Amino acid sequence: MRNNNKALMLASTICALCSNPLFAQEIKETTWDGSVIGFEPNSTGMFGDMGGVRSGLSDKGFNFGLVYASESAMNFAGGYNHDRHFAYVDQVAFIFTQDLERYTGIPDAKIEGLITNRNHDDNLTTKRVQDSRAYFNDLNQEVWGGGSITRLGYLTFSRSFDDRRLHWRVGQMNYQQTFDQIAPCDFQTLSLCGGKSSYARSWDTWNIHTWGTTFAYDVTPELTVKTGVLEKNNLSTQRSRTWSFTTHGSKGVLLPLEAQFKTKVNDLPGLYNIGVMYNNAQQDELYTAPGEQTKSHNNTWFMWAGFNQQITRSEDALNRGMSVAGGFALGDQRTDPFHVAASLSVRYRGLFDALPNDWIGLGASYLDMSKYQARAQRLQNQLNGVDDYSDPSYTPVVGHSVQLDLYYRFRPVSWLDIQPDIQYWIHPGGIKETQDAVVVGLKTAVRF
Repeated sequence: MRNNNKALMLASTICALCSNPLFAQEIKETTWDGSVIGFEPNSTGMFGDMGGVRSGLSDKGFNFGLVYASESAMNFAGGYNHDRHFAYVDQVAFIFTQDLERYTGIPDAKIEGLITNRNHDDNLTTKRVQDSRAYFNDLNQEVWGGGSITRLGYLTFSRSFDDRRLHWRVGQMNYQQTFDQIAPCDFQTLSLCGGKSSYARSWDTWNIHTWGTTFAYDVTPELTVKTGVLEKNNLSTQRSRTWSFTTHGSKGVLLPLEAQFKTKVNDLPGLYNIGVMYNNAQQDELYTAPGEQTKSHNNTWFMWAGFNQQITRSEDALNRGMSVAGGFALGDQRTDPFHVAASLSVRYRGLFDALPNDWIGLGASYLDMSKYQARAQRLQNQLNGVDDYSDPSYTPVVGHSVQLDLYYRFRPVSWLDIQPDIQYWIHPGGIKETQDAVVVGLKTAVRF
């Protein structure tokens, strides 16, 4: 996979890391408990306090999380290639923060870092589920991307001003440190993982870093306005840039603006956001008419919005209940392969009294591809003189796709998640000629 395709994802981040507060939305009020909407407090790792090592480091301001996650999937019916294949990928993520306020007196000053190691470049989507002649628009294993590689995800300095209302971050960063943080990445299907801002091809998600600076201002305890300036560098996904700090290859800047609202509805917590991103880097139009030169644009945009709201609560536990989440994105289809990305999901935490930390989730997503890209593909077939989909030289023409995912996450002990799921894909890859597919998956996480 090209790593910029990882920008399709989802946001922020794998379900295992959502259970660690370092990955979760910061909670400003102790009465606002986001457990049921996917932002659980930290759970004890396999090695506990590690013989006093963890608490000793914490006393000095250093806190960390170490998580091993795996995602496997097998095609059971339909898809482009009916031969069954068991695909497996995994990842180790190390995230840390070093508190500097205690040493400098600077409000909320800290260093934040993320390092990821991915292995087993085995993508079921491109090998079996969708037409191998077309670029994929979704993934059966959201964590896949970049092959077997170790990367610096981000390394930043942050602090606050104005009585801790203005939060500033600068360094080698990922936009998801600041923006579109309202939904967890718990589903194994990519289009149901995190927020929809990740469908902008202009930036990359989570484990890819570029230079940038961001600001988040708490207008009120509920309303936060976020903005920033991020480097647009097409070379950032290359393997040679895994630990690079150079700006070589920069083409422009990305200017995001987002409003996030943290509230309660019927005394139940919820998060809402709306954002837009402007890109001044030159990007080629996806369609070029015969006899014309390819048009280039340096004023493209991308918009996103979402909500994540708890709707029921267990009578005997505040951290058990049902939540509903949705996301929507609209892309500049002149240059972005995605025109519309949307999803709706329902989750329940602690459905059974005996299993209060288990989850069940059901989600559906819709992806509508760029009409400019479809026109280019039709033109390619016309120039090649082919109109038969079964012809190997035929270029599949994209339309829309629908993905459904149902999972149950077991947590037998505090440090282990076991999450089987079943996926049903309609028009995989947005290609209507491809047979609908049934995929069974398994997502696991071990917190150390």
